[in-house]
Amino acid sequence: MEISLPLDIISFSEEETHDCGRSLSLVLGMGSVVALRGGLGAGKTCFTKGIAAGLGVSETVTSPTYTIISEYEGKRTDGSKSLLYHIDAYRLNDDDDFAALGAEEFLYGDGVAVIEWSERISASIPKDAVFVDIEAMENGGRRIRGRHLADSAKL
Repeated sequence: MEISLPLDIISFSEEETHDCGRSLSLVLGMGSVVALRGGLGAGKTCFTKGIAAGLGVSETVTSPTYTIISEYEGKRTDGSKSLLYHIDAYRLNDDDDFAALGAEEFLYGDGVAVIEWSERISASIPKDAVFVDIEAMENGGRRIRGRHLADSAKL
């Protein structure tokens, strides 16, 4: 699957959601931030697992709800090292909680930061982040919409 932004894809399986995340990873550079939004069970972690696979992470990626931040190392197909910072803001009240963790350093670090429940810390999300909304549909599919903030009016 080739991907570009803005995107609007319907996924009918976990594998398709995973593949969409993996495809997005190919256009992400170190220092990129992906802000995920979607309800419980929408597929945010599945999408993140796809990004991790694209970054060459071999470790099993799990939801960091209780740890809040998980760090994974990978190796891209070109042999370069990659880092994934998987952040789950579900248990945070607001941007002040996020700042108190010192988590902002992961947004400007040497890896790709993926933030689940990013709407809880919206003021902390960089303006150049990739925003991905995942919505569960009545037919069991998932609508995956992604954009940069500048592309907001297009979706």
